[in-house]
Amino acid sequence: MTSTGVSAAAPVSAPVTTTATPTITLAEAAQFLDHSSFGPTAESIAAVQRLGFTRYLDSQFSMPATGYHGYEYLTSNQSLGCPTGSPTTCARDNYSVFPVQMQFFRNALTGPDQLRQRVAFALSQIFVVSGTEIRQPYGMAAYQNLLLNDAFGNFKQLLTDVTLSPVMGAYLNMVNNNWNAKSEQNDPNENYGREVLQLFSIGLVELNDDGTPKLTNAADKSSTIPTYSQDQVEGFSAVFTGWTYAPRPDHTSKWTNPTNYDGVMSAFAAHHDNAGGETLLNGVVLQANGDQSKDLDQAIENIFNHRNVGPFIGKQLIQQLVTSNPSPAYVKAVADKFNDNGHGVRGDMRAVITEILTNPEADLKNELGASSGKLREPALFIAGVLRGIGGGTQSDGEYLSSSSSSMSEPIFDSNTVFNYYQPSYPLPLPDSKLVGPPFGIYDAATAFVRYDFINRLLEGPVAPDASITFLRPTGTSLDLSAWERVAADSATLIQAINGRFFHDSMSRSLNAALSGLLSQIPATDPASRAKAALYLALTSPEYQVER
Repeated sequence: MTSTGVSAAAPVSAPVTTTATPTITLAEAAQFLDHSSFGPTAESIAAVQRLGFTRYLDSQFSMPATGYHGYEYLTSNQSLGCPTGSPTTCARDNYSVFPVQMQFFRNALTGPDQLRQRVAFALSQIFVVSGTEIRQPYGMAAYQNLLLNDAFGNFKQLLTDVTLSPVMGAYLNMVNNNWNAKSEQNDPNENYGREVLQLFSIGLVELNDDGTPKLTNAADKSSTIPTYSQDQVEGFSAVFTGWTYAPRPDHTSKWTNPTNYDGVMSAFAAHHDNAGGETLLNGVVLQANGDQSKDLDQAIENIFNHRNVGPFIGKQLIQQLVTSNPSPAYVKAVADKFNDNGHGVRGDMRAVITEILTNPEADLKNELGASSGKLREPALFIAGVLRGIGGGTQSDGEYLSSSSSSMSEPIFDSNTVFNYYQPSYPLPLPDSKLVGPPFGIYDAATAFVRYDFINRLLEGPVAPDASITFLRPTGTSLDLSAWERVAADSATLIQAINGRFFHDSMSRSLNAALSGLLSQIPATDPASRAKAALYLALTSPEYQVER
């Protein structure tokens, strides 16, 4: 592994002072990049303005993944992998997701495939696996590569690959899920059979295409219709029997192969329930004596074709990428693209993502109000700050990862399969019917961590962790030179901050507060002026809530 840094940026004022009026304004480009990347930079803003939204998306769709590499298989037995006499960092580096967390932030800061990185991160919060169970870096890296590779493909393939992933198999107990006709204990584990329905595809209640619940009684808002029953959970759980880890190279495959997160799970027909009669969705009943792989394909197809998938998954992706409270019309437009990409194809993720990012409601200046926007969750807040500052700003990812954890978002290490926060978390305002998912991990303590994070960055650099031996640690440092060059003039500095971080929508009150602050710092001290203005802007409530 090698450390990386944010690429050199053009002077901060350059995009602001352009004389020609672009087809896409700086504000529009910056807002678009807040949704489609880990934050706008001078270069990415210029690229969107040059290419336009559609061509920029096409260029991102065609870009190969900046994946997670350099992680090798190691026995799952920690006492063997880190025997007596091993370095004190052995367990951290080989039996925790610490190295993958660091690489996540390096990819988020500098990966050219920003859209793929951002969508894969969104998918990781829907198809959750966690370091609470998957402790080895090579396993978590393999799963995140799966999400990166499938981010722009078809949802059916994504659902299939997640189902057969040994990482998911270990996390939700599908691996070694046994059925044996000669045994008196034939009840399969129901964990994956339940969560694939509840969390990964259709949700708990029947939905209209616009994401609103179907009701048996329009006057009774509680009269929802369940999407599945215990019979369906048992039916899918039976289908998902008979899979174990793939064998290691040069090892004979057998039922209950040792833990191995490489490849896909292996089928063992003798341990698969093929008695038939399992009830799936929409009245489908699985036939007896079916081929194990075909049974799984039929089950995935059955889930994939349920009408809930488009609005259920589409709304969560909107919440992850754009806004916490999309309108029913916005959800329906995305669900329609999921149902048919315009060429008769269902589940086309490119079509879904394009609709999410280019729908008129994604332009939040048209939707300003109490319901628009979303709180920047820690990972997006952290990466957005560093990418926005730009220049020679760089990080090896260690401080960023530890800071995200301190803000209650330990990357790839959520406490449960329900993610760091739930998509239905209510906005903490009196009498509000709105949701604010990331507010589930936001409180006075984590707010203070955000302030301290910005202060430490600006007063940095943050020294490298000398105990990190798997790459040349560099620590984290900011390059404020471009901001200092424009800091002598208060209006220019404020406008540069406004364009880069606020999409030219900074409030008059924040503008006035910045002006008042800068009036107290001599123009002959550009470093102090730049730091003070950035601190006040980036810790403001206006920046915490992406609009």
